[in-house]
Amino acid sequence: MPRLRTALTDLLGIEHPILLAPMAAISGGRLAAAVTEAGGLGLLGGGYADPRWVDPAFHEAGNGRVGIGFITWALDRQPEALARALAHRPAAVMLSFGDPGTHVAAIKEAGARLICQVQRLEEAEQAAALGADVIVAQGQDGGGHGRVGRGTLGFVRAAVEAVAPVPVVAAGGIGDGRGLAAALMLGAAGVLMGTRFYAAEEAVAPQAVKQALAEGRGDDTVFTGVFDRVRGPEWPGGYGGHALRNALTERWRGRESELAGAVLEAEREAYRRADEADDLSSRVVWAGEAVDLIRESLPASEIVRRTVSEAAAVLSVAPRFVVS
Repeated sequence: MPRLRTALTDLLGIEHPILLAPMAAISGGRLAAAVTEAGGLGLLGGGYADPRWVDPAFHEAGNGRVGIGFITWALDRQPEALARALAHRPAAVMLSFGDPGTHVAAIKEAGARLICQVQRLEEAEQAAALGADVIVAQGQDGGGHGRVGRGTLGFVRAAVEAVAPVPVVAAGGIGDGRGLAAALMLGAAGVLMGTRFYAAEEAVAPQAVKQALAEGRGDDTVFTGVFDRVRGPEWPGGYGGHALRNALTERWRGRESELAGAVLEAEREAYRRADEADDLSSRVVWAGEAVDLIRESLPASEIVRRTVSEAAAVLSVAPRFVVS
């Protein structure tokens, strides 16, 4: 199997420049360990920083060298989750959606690498100034939570220029080797993939969700705050989520402010029932534009292998496109 050596692989001591997105409650121990074993780095989905989730997740990862990611504004409210995570000596801690400054010292002192995910250029510059070891530039193409405004292609290139020599990882709409090759050509040192690994065999997700991802298309996705409003917790202003559209989004997209009182409670009760029954007419399926590239659920190791092999093949023929 080919290897693509970059500043990211050297920094993290991994074989391939692929990071697993720490998708909350989806990137569990099995999935993180599988990505690491395949040569990338698996990041546990610490999400809303529930301290009770941390120890079981690391234990499920076994002896795998993994990291963990948290939603920063949630970690601010429950910092004990970080303390529990650092006790397991993670390879890296990724912080997203908020000011990471409060947590930098503890992460550095524990010997973990600090990865900061950003959606704006000024956030990338702030993260670099705080001492981030890796910066993830997330474009609006990505699945799950983020912000609209910056596409992956232009944002990654701008971030690379702004924070050099800090390695930049591209995120958003990347789900195969061509996407990895494109990111490297933009100057990124690797990629972070979420949607593609959401459909992996080891992901914590019902089979119905993985099937929906295999059948979904980028045109079927929508960026919305409806799910956060209905299922909770509500996010700070400016953030939303990229997901497959369904009956719930079609009822309320653009009308989130009308979800209040008895109407909101009724939708929340309906969502709870749908969640228990894996009824995807209401249940959220986070997905970015990389969903176009998913055709089946595969082991995480196979996703890594195909991504790296395809990227190496694409990059090997790159000179053919040079105009002489």
